[in-house]
Amino acid sequence: MSVVSLGSPRFTPRDLLYKILFLSACSKPYNDYFMISSPLEQFAIISLVPLHFGNFYFSFTNSALYMFLATGLVCLLCYLVTVRGGQLVPSRWQSVVEMIFQFVKSLVEEQIGPHGRKYFPLVFTTFLFLLSANLIGMIPYSFTATSHLVVTFGLSLSLFIGITIVGFQHHGLHFFSFLLPKGAPLILAPLLVVLELVSYCFRAVSLGVRLFANMMAGHTLVKIISSFAWTMLSVGGILAVASVIPVIIVFALTGLEIGVACLQAYVFTILVCIYLNDAIHLH
Repeated sequence: MSVVSLGSPRFTPRDLLYKILFLSACSKPYNDYFMISSPLEQFAIISLVPLHFGNFYFSFTNSALYMFLATGLVCLLCYLVTVRGGQLVPSRWQSVVEMIFQFVKSLVEEQIGPHGRKYFPLVFTTFLFLLSANLIGMIPYSFTATSHLVVTFGLSLSLFIGITIVGFQHHGLHFFSFLLPKGAPLILAPLLVVLELVSYCFRAVSLGVRLFANMMAGHTLVKIISSFAWTMLSVGGILAVASVIPVIIVFALTGLEIGVACLQAYVFTILVCIYLNDAIHLH
């Protein structure tokens, strides 16, 4: 184990500060005393149950586990309210589910209209799943499934394909008319068709990337500042007293992250409603 000698004539307070800043950004532990890990370590995919089928490799990972936990939490909340039957005087859990139900219901009616009621189960399930997955990721030593692009993009792409199918069911081949805005000059038609098609396809990309980027950036920032605070506390002395400042910032950022977790689930859901409205009501 390497030892830092504070009494060495070559070691100045400035060197100590430089070492702290370096250790906070370092991806490997500097020594057994500081134990600074990479802020991206929390997003590592860990294989829990490896499965092999011929040349194909499947693995039950921590990401799949926490997605199952999020799905199980949604099913449990719905079970407590629906299967067991609602009470005249609602319990705490029943009040929470009813509040979320009414919130999503009003969201669907405002964005899609009466025709959107048949799609309410899809929107409601999507919102509850994302909200559960985001909030579970705020528990210490847990895993945030929505911080991986493969999860968010897979969800957004599947919803995008479903919304496109809904558009064809309502309008048939006339659905392609959205590629050429009404009143546009025919000489610009080739350019406008390409631009509208690219813009439409990028809806799936932006929907997934937005959720992934916000969740990953927030968790990474909290990890970096908390590692910096732990390093200052481990050094001792006046730096241990000054570590109160980053600790307060970490608590503030944690509260902000909880708000972002709820907000991103809402943003994802309202954009799905807007895209459904565009598919049902061509402009």
